[in-house]
Amino acid sequence: MLQDGYLSVLEAKDPDEFLGHVVRFAKQLGFDTVSATTVIDHFLGESEFISVDNAPANFRGVYEDVGSGRTDPVMQHCKRQSVPIIWNRDTYLGAGKLDLWDEQARFGYHTGIAMALHLPEGRHFVLGVDRDQSLPSNKSELTRMVADLQLFAVHAQEAALRILMPATPEPGAPNLTPREIESLRWTMDGKTAWEVGNILGISERTAVLHVNNAMHKLGCVNKHQAVLKALRLGLIR
Repeated sequence: MLQDGYLSVLEAKDPDEFLGHVVRFAKQLGFDTVSATTVIDHFLGESEFISVDNAPANFRGVYEDVGSGRTDPVMQHCKRQSVPIIWNRDTYLGAGKLDLWDEQARFGYHTGIAMALHLPEGRHFVLGVDRDQSLPSNKSELTRMVADLQLFAVHAQEAALRILMPATPEPGAPNLTPREIESLRWTMDGKTAWEVGNILGISERTAVLHVNNAMHKLGCVNKHQAVLKALRLGLIR
């Protein structure tokens, strides 16, 4: 059942659909609330945060408080580390920030798991799941839970970067279809046509067709040249 979640999130077409996939997966793991955030570091000025979540409406003011985020021990861990953090009241107590935990605990945020994927070009993807019940005391069960979430995060960040931070094509750029763009993006990551087909749920032959169509529209003679030109035109990141 979880396997379906890994692949289906890649098919999300807009923020609402993406959030639906993320929430559904979180609930399958036993968590009520979830947030997925893309971050872009700018050389000058503040970092840009684009987030989707199912936080309670009356908690949103606390959740979106940038000031508290700068001192929140969970967020600070995710900013500096790639390994997941399993947090609870003791995490905040040890950091001298029990007031932050007390504030969020009123809305059901008692414990959870959070992690960050730090990507090239100053991009980051942060995924957090939360609940009001203790996490499993069985070490192997908890390890499995974290591993499932890590694997989901790898898939979800691909969809998040595409949906929440879409590339802005240059004026006059060829009009590639979403499938052609996705095929080029996975090709850029070194995937073969067979692997692209598996990821997108299409046949290897169809994956080759999408790449070839993109090459033709871009006026390129091979897929590597097409990827470079698509990057230059802003069609893919």
